[in-house]
Amino acid sequence: MNHEPHELHEKGAEKKQVLYREECYAIQGAVFEVYREMGSGFLEAVYQECTEEEFQTRKIPFLAQSEIPLFFKGRKLKQVYRPDFLCYEKIVVELKAVKEIDDEHRAQIFNYLKATKMRLGLPVNFGHFPKATVERFIL
Repeated sequence: MNHEPHELHEKGAEKKQVLYREECYAIQGAVFEVYREMGSGFLEAVYQECTEEEFQTRKIPFLAQSEIPLFFKGRKLKQVYRPDFLCYEKIVVELKAVKEIDDEHRAQIFNYLKATKMRLGLPVNFGHFPKATVERFIL
């Protein structure tokens, strides 16, 4: 799993575009608008509802808490994953309202990426003060 900066970066002489750059900027804009309006201190469920509303307002395509099937040795499990959002049919967005994103949260987004076969995950933390944070994980 790799972290990726939000801007263009150079590797040797070649420039490489950030994965899903425009889509991520749209998602981040919605997240920062929710934080600007609500601030920190609410439960995750409040931010889930607000973010859903903001995604709709900004016409960001998403599925909220959709069930992702899990498999073990080729067999479908009864248990499922429910990421907070699947955006643009290619980005997993997982909301948190904690002081800091820790390794347990990072493992969760990593597992969501494996389960969905998507490449990009954005853990969002509304609990960080003085601003919301968005990390990028690429599988």
